[in-house]
Amino acid sequence: MLGATGTIGRATVGALVQRGHEVVCLVRARAGIGGSSAPADTVHLLHGAAVRVVDPADPASLRRGVFDGGRFDAVLSCMASRTGAPKDAWAVDFRAHMNILDAAKQSGVGHFVLLSAICVQKPLLAFQHAKLAFEEALTTSGMRYSIVRPTAFFKSLSGQIERVRGGRPYLIFGDGTLTACKPISDADLAEYIAGCLDEESRWNRILPIGGPGPAITPRQQGETLFQLLGRPARFRSVPPQLLDVIVAGLGAVGRILPPLAAKAELARIGRYYATESMLVLNPRTGSYDADATPSTGTETLFDFYRAVLGGGRMPDRGDHAVF
Repeated sequence: MLGATGTIGRATVGALVQRGHEVVCLVRARAGIGGSSAPADTVHLLHGAAVRVVDPADPASLRRGVFDGGRFDAVLSCMASRTGAPKDAWAVDFRAHMNILDAAKQSGVGHFVLLSAICVQKPLLAFQHAKLAFEEALTTSGMRYSIVRPTAFFKSLSGQIERVRGGRPYLIFGDGTLTACKPISDADLAEYIAGCLDEESRWNRILPIGGPGPAITPRQQGETLFQLLGRPARFRSVPPQLLDVIVAGLGAVGRILPPLAAKAELARIGRYYATESMLVLNPRTGSYDADATPSTGTETLFDFYRAVLGGGRMPDRGDHAVF
């Protein structure tokens, strides 16, 4: 198991252990959000699983620390670049995964389950191209695969809870109906990922998946937050074109000051998510299709909002925080 220290990774480890699998988690020396967790911290996070410290960027480390020491039936990866910036994306989303795939093939591993992202359907960003490059390598590797492409995560849609609870308006792009998604909880996604090992219908397939219920827009998310707090809805609209100006400005300055080039890519990522739905893309029409986006699980985003507003713990969004 790779990417075990992230929120979805931890949930997936729990789902695998609950199903009776023997799980070995491969973690970096400094894992978790921002590299904040040492190996001792990681062991406590991943109860019921073994932990081995390796460097996925080093093929020799993988062989010595993992694959030379025993046989594995499957590899599951929830590993992803922390920022999505080009250098990070190609190092982690592609090259580190290629190292794992090569070592797994040489060791006779039978199945590779990959957590990807639904946004790779319309690749405009470096991390999307890196993910697609590895997806292509995996699907042509000869190994059995399951590529899971989830829609939006709850933690990605939780950033404005405190803003609204503090009396501020909910930020939307345009009128708040430009995009829609079928958010999926960590627990529901983890069950789906773990089920890929046993469900033949999920083998050798690319699997878009969302949570239960209809697709929802940012405006609906904001309206529900205010409703749960018993307050009238208040919105502040941001024109999407403003992001174009920011991207262009950072891109121009980034050609002179390289550190700002990475910030320009982060701005492009923000613009992408502000203007593109996280749903299945119909290749014939070029439109997003909520009805064609499969659903799974039982927990809705609004269940999550209720839990947080009732005193539940807010997820740590780390490098994915926007608002």
